[in-house]
Amino acid sequence: MATLNPRNEEGLFYVLAAIGGLVSAVGVGAALYMEHTGHVVTGMTNQIVWGLPHVFAIFLIVAASGVLNVASIGSVFGKVAYKSRAPLSGLLSLAMLSGGLAVIMLDLGRADRLMVAATHFNPTSVFGWNVILYPGMYAIVAVYLWTLMERRMNPYSKVAGLATFIWRILLTTGTGSIFGFLVARQAYGTALLAPMFIIMSFAWGLAVFMIVQKTMFGWNGLVLHPEIRKRMKNLLGIFVSAVFYCVAVYHLNNIYFARNAEFERFILLDGGIFPALFWGGWLLAGTAVPLAILYLRPLSSIRGSVLTASILVIVGAFCLLYVFIIGGQAYPLDIFPGYDVRSSFYDGEINRYQPSLPEVLLAFGGLGIAFTATTVGVRVLRFLPQDDIAHLEAAGSITD
Repeated sequence: MATLNPRNEEGLFYVLAAIGGLVSAVGVGAALYMEHTGHVVTGMTNQIVWGLPHVFAIFLIVAASGVLNVASIGSVFGKVAYKSRAPLSGLLSLAMLSGGLAVIMLDLGRADRLMVAATHFNPTSVFGWNVILYPGMYAIVAVYLWTLMERRMNPYSKVAGLATFIWRILLTTGTGSIFGFLVARQAYGTALLAPMFIIMSFAWGLAVFMIVQKTMFGWNGLVLHPEIRKRMKNLLGIFVSAVFYCVAVYHLNNIYFARNAEFERFILLDGGIFPALFWGGWLLAGTAVPLAILYLRPLSSIRGSVLTASILVIVGAFCLLYVFIIGGQAYPLDIFPGYDVRSSFYDGEINRYQPSLPEVLLAFGGLGIAFTATTVGVRVLRFLPQDDIAHLEAAGSITD
């Protein structure tokens, strides 16, 4: 198979690394500007305290967990075709987790006070749980990568893979529980959010992996085996369908209770940008169109169709998270159910939010960190999946 000229490949690497580093630096600069000037320069208020950077951060953290599903299918469930993809899966997990956590810490302000949270553990707080879950994720995935890439440690890869699988489920459960235990907001406060976040992580993580895999194969002049491509695209379709089911159940559950009917009307019909993003961004562009591309043969056979579907799934993910996080805060708190509340503190009023330029730059800075870490990692350690087609066919991993 053809590969790029080494000199051209090296030049492309430096260009990509420079772009990623520049985007990351601009994001950090935006965070320093907000830290120095104050959050008055953002679109956030006392009512909406989680803005656009949190949308990007939650996506990166959730997808960082889900991208490990590729490794789990190979190591835990014994699917040979996925084993060669496990190292790249682990690298992407660490890179996206780093980008997401960096955005959260820089967006909240006073990142130096992280040591307080680390040294004063509060077991009654979901945020306190995450202080353990996130560092634990780094440690477990690092050990898992060691067992995959060091020949002497290969016999322990299955155990390490199982530990990684369990830990990432716990981590995503903790992320969903941040919202699930927040009973003050009508958008949140339900046990459905933990499993919903787990399913979303599967779909979003696989979509990210397929984009990176396609890019890496194109970079090196390689072509993915049609049967492996078929399996992965079908798996993506299953996960996207599962996300649709979970989101539908979540909203139907809210509609069933009279106290949440007005909130659902706001999110789905009367909320301006939120219904547009929900129906047009997530349901149409991020769910219906990708499913059509993945499952309709005339569309799925087109060159680049799976890449297009994966990109649309990620676009839909951002739309859904924006509706969920920003829209959930925009709807006023129902402090006194059954009564209309009016005051000078915006009680009972729809809260407005417009992301500012520093927020946008910080949000993309998180993507820049993840992109740079992945680019450097792939270059230095050679994480490109190498498929031994003859071995896979002999093992029945392709033909079955």
